[in-house]
Amino acid sequence: MKLSEFKFDLPSDRIALYPAENRDESRLMVVNRKTGEIEHKVFKDIVTYFDEGDVMVINDTKVFPARLYGNKEKTGAKIEVFLLRELNKENHLWDVLVDPARKIRVGNKLYFGDGELVAEVIDNTTSRGRTIRFLFDGTDEEFYKMIDTLGETPLPKNIDREVEKEDRERFQTIYAKNVGAVAAPTAGLHFTPQVMKRLEIIGVERDAITLHVGLGTFRPVDVEDLTKHKMDSENFMVSDDTANLVNNALNEKRRVCAIGTTVMRSLESSVSANGRLKENQGWTDKFIFPPYDFKICNALVTNFHMPESTLLMMACAFGGYDHIMEAYQVAIKEKYRFFSYGDAMLII
Repeated sequence: MKLSEFKFDLPSDRIALYPAENRDESRLMVVNRKTGEIEHKVFKDIVTYFDEGDVMVINDTKVFPARLYGNKEKTGAKIEVFLLRELNKENHLWDVLVDPARKIRVGNKLYFGDGELVAEVIDNTTSRGRTIRFLFDGTDEEFYKMIDTLGETPLPKNIDREVEKEDRERFQTIYAKNVGAVAAPTAGLHFTPQVMKRLEIIGVERDAITLHVGLGTFRPVDVEDLTKHKMDSENFMVSDDTANLVNNALNEKRRVCAIGTTVMRSLESSVSANGRLKENQGWTDKFIFPPYDFKICNALVTNFHMPESTLLMMACAFGGYDHIMEAYQVAIKEKYRFFSYGDAMLII
């Protein structure tokens, strides 16, 4: 398929700048991928679509405050440093993006806070990318605490407002555990302890994978021919316990639901030769777009995504291109809220 087939007009006021007051009171559009039938619900109604023995797979990655603001030595120029990934724990080496990039050269020192944290630029990686080394003598625990104190919640740029104190808690799932993401797995933002408990009571089983969401999630596709697009790699882990739970459900013809596109990518990157889930860990750059034969999940919870995004492409691959693009037009007409803080879609 072509990039232009995923273009649609999204009014700017449909992008949610703030989350719903209560996580589980976001709206939920339910789309039947066989018939295209659409239902309009509230997220906490999701429990009515699942039965005993069904499995939900969540992503337990935890967002860290990856956006730092510092000053360049001598000139004092204000610099934004976005932490992408830690390259070497012992030497505090990080892969980062800097803005404005033209001012940052190898050898420059950057100061954060009142100078409590200092970094040196040691390499150029891309036009905006740099490798930096934090000059820090304390323990690992003290270092990460410093990042946590000085860093800002990395809201995506399409949420066009200042970051607020409440974002630190709301741009995080309630089950976030393993630190490493620079963006939330947003389908999971709608879950509350109450919804989790209700699912547990009816016998829905749950297990977690970990995929550390990177900025590549939001990187625009810049080629018309989708076969030429290369996804950024993201680190993930699927445990043997998760594989066994999912495979038992598949063998019993139960519903296996991926809570988010990150879960779907992880599971589809871990398919064995006999079409079942296997333990796996490493890096995945899997790009899923129509047509695609899904091996593991038969249900997906996801948010409403931006035009021409790889996330929309995956939703279309799973739910059917015509059904999902039609559902998006209905969502715009019915004033659903889009993007990371927006409403949810359940595709069954």
